[in-house]
Amino acid sequence: MIGTLSDEFEVNVPAHEAWALYGTLQFTYICVPDLFDDVQVLKGDGGVGTILKPITKPGSLFYTYEDKISKVDNENMVKEVHAHKGGYLDLGFNYYGLRFEVIKKTESSCITKVTVRFDVKEGSSVYVIVIKHFLDVSKEEEFLKVKIISMVKAILGIAQSMLL
Repeated sequence: MIGTLSDEFEVNVPAHEAWALYGTLQFTYICVPDLFDDVQVLKGDGGVGTILKPITKPGSLFYTYEDKISKVDNENMVKEVHAHKGGYLDLGFNYYGLRFEVIKKTESSCITKVTVRFDVKEGSSVYVIVIKHFLDVSKEEEFLKVKIISMVKAILGIAQSMLL
């Protein structure tokens, strides 16, 4: 089962300042300090192909996993990261990726767009959960979107406060 969820948020900082945060290797990890202690670079220099190993806090659902940077476009302010090893892949996803975009709105504000793309293995426990709870497009898909978007908004709220 392939899915995509996306949302946009206005951030009251210039686009180049927002991108300065999004462009860092630690962006996601420093924005959720209750889940992560640090991030290690296993391979690469921060560009495409870089493999990151987030160091999670004890008791985390994903105690060990790796992410891979698949796109960095500084000119268009787009960054893509996907699960590379462990984590979501161990739960039954064939693919789980995040795309971050910063879109200039005015000189002092921008739109940040976050897209979650996933492919769940048919027959996996995650697939059964997705089918059972989120397939009814009229209600459950909106519920899933609200849950994911609320998490992303929390991350972006923390990120925005770091920029101010």
